[in-house]
Amino acid sequence: MSGLEPFGSRLRRAMDERGALCVGIDPHASLLAEWGLNDDVAGLERFSRTVVEAMADRVAVLKPQSAFFERFGSRGIAVLEKSVAEARAAGALVVMDAKRGDIGSTMAAYAETFLHKDSPLFSDALTVSPYLGYGSLSPAVALARESGTGLFVLALTSNPEGGEVQHAVRTDGRNIGATMLAHLAAENAGEEPLGSFGAVVGATLGDLSSYDLDINGPLLAPGIGAQGATAADLPAVFGAAVRNVVPNVSRGVLRHGPDAGALRAAAERFAEEIRTAVGAV
Repeated sequence: MSGLEPFGSRLRRAMDERGALCVGIDPHASLLAEWGLNDDVAGLERFSRTVVEAMADRVAVLKPQSAFFERFGSRGIAVLEKSVAEARAAGALVVMDAKRGDIGSTMAAYAETFLHKDSPLFSDALTVSPYLGYGSLSPAVALARESGTGLFVLALTSNPEGGEVQHAVRTDGRNIGATMLAHLAAENAGEEPLGSFGAVVGATLGDLSSYDLDINGPLLAPGIGAQGATAADLPAVFGAAVRNVVPNVSRGVLRHGPDAGALRAAAERFAEEIRTAVGAV
């Protein structure tokens, strides 16, 4: 397979040129209603097209949540395929938020769905769950390296339930979240200017100084906006790794639709707040 330039290199350039903001594409029923749209495929298509047209030529990353498209069956997947292709064509990197995780040939098939260059859903990166063991992600890691794409591995998530797994302590004294970060640091060792294997780390988690977040890879940080975290919180949460943080905002931007100008203005405000916070470090 003829791969792209590595995802980490492409992401670093996009962040430097466009800012670090990642905007989610989360067409759940309540947002469709807020936009005056029906909770059907036509509403889904209008929502997604508006977000892509408003954002894809200016933000570094768009992150569609696959579940909100899958719930409409094959017609919803068709909308997702079109949204991904159009977003990438306009210059945004697409991180598919599908949180896939399995073993063997099944994990390989999930990876091929989103990371193979010939797939209708080909994306620049994919969120994955390592909780069948980090080694279960090997097929996705291998395909990402081959195709020039990336992974974002769930490491320290902001949902309260996550702690019962991620904070569990291994016999070597290191907890599971820290173990995942260490695996990613090993994947990214020696990569310049940035590795392609990132972690999902919640921006709402407060002081993370007990964790080594310097994985030489990106840190996808949900929680800015509606979940309560602000751009100003990022340096305190991520410390010296803050330059590699990709803060995700979904509802904080999307609630300003369906007006494209209002969506752009909201994204620009968040991007500037992030740029100011990171630049102050």
